[in-house]
Amino acid sequence: MARTVGNAVVRNTTRRRLRHLMRPHLDRLPAGSLLVVRANPRAGAARPDELAADLESALDRLLRPASKGRR
Repeated sequence: MARTVGNAVVRNTTRRRLRHLMRPHLDRLPAGSLLVVRANPRAGAARPDELAADLESALDRLLRPASKGRR
């Protein structure tokens, strides 16, 4: 996690929150998938519900079937 997220305590707290929030979604990923979740600087100050909503939104976009005409 980048230092732009905050000091070591903030980075580790954010890392633990993201790991905890990601666990229930692992079964949504195709078998054998590798996923990197990168926190932006605002993630360190985000409320847990905001972080959860942002993560779910990103996963929904990632796992949405590609529409026709989109590459």
